[in-house]
Amino acid sequence: MQRAFGRSRVGGNNDSVAVAALAVGRQVRVLAVDPGSKRVGLALSDPTGTIAQALATVPAEPVETLVARLAEIAARNEAKEIVVGLPRRMDGSFGPEAKAARALAGELRRASRLRVELVDERLTTAAAEKSLLAGGLRRDKRRASIDRVAATLLLQSHLDRKRV
Repeated sequence: MQRAFGRSRVGGNNDSVAVAALAVGRQVRVLAVDPGSKRVGLALSDPTGTIAQALATVPAEPVETLVARLAEIAARNEAKEIVVGLPRRMDGSFGPEAKAARALAGELRRASRLRVELVDERLTTAAAEKSLLAGGLRRDKRRASIDRVAATLLLQSHLDRKRV
């Protein structure tokens, strides 16, 4: 069967189709965690690891309780990786929030036994706020949604970088 641009005609044998089928069947869900002092935003990728979706907002509980809850959410959703937002200042330096995020990531790595990656979260909350304002949400509704929207933006950025 003759190939045109790397593809075979319908009914032909094509190695790239087999590779694509394997890739489609592979589950690569990623859970994103946007930690805050009062609330923690969560987002989850689709099964192909391509599209981020807002999942939930949970209270920022004591670390042990929060880690157990997040590990259980990751397991229940069959996540293979966890991404934790790392707060950085605009000059690139780290403050006390970054220390807390690193500690959370370390505890999550131990509790979930998954790969946990820290990802720069600069401006995700500001972008989430802007997006929610553009959507016309009232202040109380924005406050309830902003953390999971920020987690979604953080995760989508991470997924896009991995694809490139």
